[in-house]
Amino acid sequence: MRAALALLLGLVATGPADASRIKDITQVQGVRSNQLVGFGLVVGLKGTGDGIRNVPFAGQALQSMLDRMGVNVRDAQLRTKNVAAVTVTAELPAFAGPGTRVDVSVSSLGDASSLQGGTLIATPLVGLDDQVYAMAQGPVAVGGFVAEGEAETVSQGVATSGRVANGAIVERSVPDRFLDLPALTLELRNPDFATAARIADAINLHTRRVYGGNMAIDRDLRSVALQIPPGVSASRFVAEIELLQVDADTPARIVIDERTGTVVIGANVQVSPVAVTHGALTVRVTETPMVSQPAPFSDGVTEVVPRTFVDVDEAGGQIAFVNGTDLRTLVSGLNRIGLKPNGIIAILQAIKSAGALQADLVVQ
Repeated sequence: MRAALALLLGLVATGPADASRIKDITQVQGVRSNQLVGFGLVVGLKGTGDGIRNVPFAGQALQSMLDRMGVNVRDAQLRTKNVAAVTVTAELPAFAGPGTRVDVSVSSLGDASSLQGGTLIATPLVGLDDQVYAMAQGPVAVGGFVAEGEAETVSQGVATSGRVANGAIVERSVPDRFLDLPALTLELRNPDFATAARIADAINLHTRRVYGGNMAIDRDLRSVALQIPPGVSASRFVAEIELLQVDADTPARIVIDERTGTVVIGANVQVSPVAVTHGALTVRVTETPMVSQPAPFSDGVTEVVPRTFVDVDEAGGQIAFVNGTDLRTLVSGLNRIGLKPNGIIAILQAIKSAGALQADLVVQ
C-alpha cells in the first residue's frame, strides 16, 4: 500500500536536487520560433469530404484552385465529396533558412468526417506580417478512423485532423541579427530570484577564469544580462555558458488534480506538526424485488414486491502525526494513514486550511 501511494504521488525521496545545465533552465531572449498559418484544400478523400452546399467556402476555394489551373467551373454545380477545406499550421524554427523542411498540422474547417487518405494541395503559410514564409504540400497522416454503416458508426481517435511530416518548405527566413548583438539576455523558464543569482554567479566564475572579468548580471527574477567578450562570437559564447551547471531553486508547491486523483509535491514543501485522522462512511443500498404469485383459482393478482437492503459501514479512522520537515518525512507521514488519492487530497486541503502547510496549494 505504501509503495503504491508513493508511486501515485510521483515522488522519489532523494537528497538535494541535482544541478541543471543553464541551457535546460533558460533561453536566449529573441531566439524563438514563429507561428505560421494557412488555408488549403485536402483532396483525394473517399467520400468523406465537405458537402459543397453546407460548406460554401470549400466550393469557392475549389473553384479558385481550378481557375488557377486553367479549368473554368464557374457555371458548374460542384457536388464532390472528395475535397475538404482545412487550416494548416506550422512553427518556423529560429534561424531556419530557405529550403528547410518543417512539419505541418492539418485540421478540418467544414463538415468533413475524415481526412484519411487525403493529400494537401500546395498551401502558402503566412506569418503575422502577412508575408509568405513557407509552402506546404503532401499526404496527410491521420491517427484516427471512422467506419460508417446504415445503422452503426465506429470511430477511434480524431479523424478530422492530421499531420504532414516535413510537409512545408521554408521559402523566406526571418531577419536575424544575432551575430551583431553586443549583449544578450538569458530568460529563465521558471522565474526565480535565487536561480537568477546562481546563474550569474556561475557565469562570472567561468568568465573570470577564461576572459579575466565578469560578463553577467542578474537583472530580476526573470532575466540575466550577458556581455559578449571581445573577439568571441555570440554563438560560441552562448555554447560555453549553456554547459555550466547550477542548482535551480523551486518554490514550495503542491499541485492537485481532483479529476484524476494526481498529487505532485515539491521537494521544499514542509508541514508544521499536526495530528490528522480520516474516516470513510459507506452506505450500500441493494434492491432485490420479488414476484408475488397468487394461489391457483384465486382472485389474486401477480405483482412485484420491492425488497430493499441497506448496509452502513463506517471505517474507523486512526489518528496519525504528520510532521514534514522534508519530502521523505512528509510522504512517510501520509503513507502511515493508509489513504487513497481522494483522501490524500482532502487531508492536504484541510492541513492548508489549518495553516500548517508551508507551501502553495494549486488545485487544477
